Amino acid sequence: MATATLDRRQALKQFRVDYANDWCAGCGDFGILGALQQALAGMGLMPHQVVLVGGIGCSGKTQYYVNCYGVHTLHGRPLPFATGIKLANPELTVIIVAGDGDGLGIGAGHFVNAGRRNVDLAYLLFNNEVYGLTQGQGAPTLQLGLQTRSLVEPNIQESVNGPSLAYASGFTWIGRGYSYDVRHLVSMITRAVRHPGLSFLDIVQPCPTYNDLHDKAWFGGAGTDSGDPRIYDVEATDYDGRIPAGADAGDYRAKVAAFSQKALEWGDRIPVGLLLERQGVTSFGDRVGGRLQPYRTQPPAARVIADESGRPTADLSAAFDESGVD
Repeated sequence: MATATLDRRQALKQFRVDYANDWCAGCGDFGILGALQQALAGMGLMPHQVVLVGGIGCSGKTQYYVNCYGVHTLHGRPLPFATGIKLANPELTVIIVAGDGDGLGIGAGHFVNAGRRNVDLAYLLFNNEVYGLTQGQGAPTLQLGLQTRSLVEPNIQESVNGPSLAYASGFTWIGRGYSYDVRHLVSMITRAVRHPGLSFLDIVQPCPTYNDLHDKAWFGGAGTDSGDPRIYDVEATDYDGRIPAGADAGDYRAKVAAFSQKALEWGDRIPVGLLLERQGVTSFGDRVGGRLQPYRTQPPAARVIADESGRPTADLSAAFDESGVD
């Protein structure tokens, strides 16, 4: 038992860095970071097997605080970068870390089109309802009419419901976690990563600097009649969001209807856990492999593109002949 504990500690240590973190004190990002490192270690992954792809914002710094491959992309563009990485090298575990503004604002178009493909990626959305890095403007998940301390006037736009949009787009695994419940969040990240398709994990979290409405006390039940925590584990109830492969149309519609209610549940009660899983849907990589047979054994990252002298090995003579180029 002592050896196993030591092994787990060593595995976790592999994903930690030894330099300072500049997130604000009390930020939910710390809980997400710790849960992510624990999940990667718990799955037995090595740092060279993992790629974190982030955008712009506080969440976009996450890959700097995890010892693995990391890509810091443009605002709203983590998904297309991650898609290219995964399709080029299917052996890698590729995880997107993006904020609610990054993912559901400027990145919403990529979010929808990635859902259509069902690439084997895990999308972790850091959801604190504000653009924290740029002084707390209202993000797409902030509800209409709410006014955080960072806003001069109440929010003038409707909010985007991440889980609902994920389902409508085609994501095949949809869940939610809470940044201050690290143990549960470790489990949710692990399940999202292991899902053989495109997964979306909505991680609700406080922003202690700019969002004074939904702070730790609010999530803990402040302002409710009962005083009970708003966060509850939906999987501890009789709710079951799994849709088996081959489910008939009636069962499918019933599951989606139940999911829609949970996705919209917000206020005095906020469900975390697995909200929906469509089992048996082929991944985009499998579809590509079915159409292009060499892809299964020789994806782009495994192909030899130059000889020992550095000269390209690609034979373009047929293309030149066709175009008439000498």
